[in-house]
Amino acid sequence: MEWDGQQLSARPALETEGLRYLHVTVGSLLATYGWYIVFSCILLYVVFQKLSTRLRALRQRQLDRAAAAVEPDVVVKRQEALAAARLKMQEELNAQVEKHKEKLRQLEEQKRRQKIEMWDSMQEGKSYKGNVRKPPEEDGPGPSTSSVLPKRKSDRKPLRGGGNEQNLLKRRIITPSAAFAVSQKRYF
Repeated sequence: MEWDGQQLSARPALETEGLRYLHVTVGSLLATYGWYIVFSCILLYVVFQKLSTRLRALRQRQLDRAAAAVEPDVVVKRQEALAAARLKMQEELNAQVEKHKEKLRQLEEQKRRQKIEMWDSMQEGKSYKGNVRKPPEEDGPGPSTSSVLPKRKSDRKPLRGGGNEQNLLKRRIITPSAAFAVSQKRYF
């Protein structure tokens, strides 16, 4: 019995020693790294929440796909809508092709008429270049070519000395001192 008494008295000392050791170890760990532990726990919580919402959404999408694949009516309606959209696009493309072909036919007809006019004018002995007229362009929204007159080229060549000093000064071709020198040379 005596031995049992020693065990009972020894246990509380060991337990208190263990509690002290645990208190010192955990206390120093929290004192040193406490804020890091708190922030890492918050970060792990936020990451877990984000991942769980994404996983739920992914599962929901998989269930929706499985349900859509199972329902043949939905698949048939989707395919019919796709076929109708393709048919509409093809009809629009065909209409554009027809318009383009008609435009090409008109251009060919105009060229043929011009060639006939040139041939007739050559047979009459006239110059065919003067008689050929370009047809008015229907597509051009801007001014027609007949209303715009080409600018006449000037015979004056200012860089070859034909211009006066004031013009050259305005264009910054010569400096004021060079203009004075040019004007002095003229008088002598």
